[in-house]
Amino acid sequence: MTKEERHLWYDFLRDYDVKFYRQKVIGKYIVDFYCAEAGLVIELDGSQHYDNDEAIEYDKERSNFFNQLDLSVMRFTNREIHEQFRAVCEAIDRFVRAAQKNNSP
Repeated sequence: MTKEERHLWYDFLRDYDVKFYRQKVIGKYIVDFYCAEAGLVIELDGSQHYDNDEAIEYDKERSNFFNQLDLSVMRFTNREIHEQFRAVCEAIDRFVRAAQKNNSP
């Protein structure tokens, strides 16, 4: 895991009250984090994901694959993890809580 992935995992997701997995294999891809209950994939992206046309296209292909499995993808930059960590955690929490409401009877 990258430094940013470790930060998100150890300082938020690991002890979150809904189960998250790290480095989860889904199809032919390995996602940074996955929450089955919320149908959520979380990806943390370094600058190479935004500076390179091939990387941008690859990420788009990955997201489309996950969307076809009815999984939502949240992407955060490493900079967001460093500079807006609380806001990242709150965004993830809002998504998970909304998914739980939508899935409850």
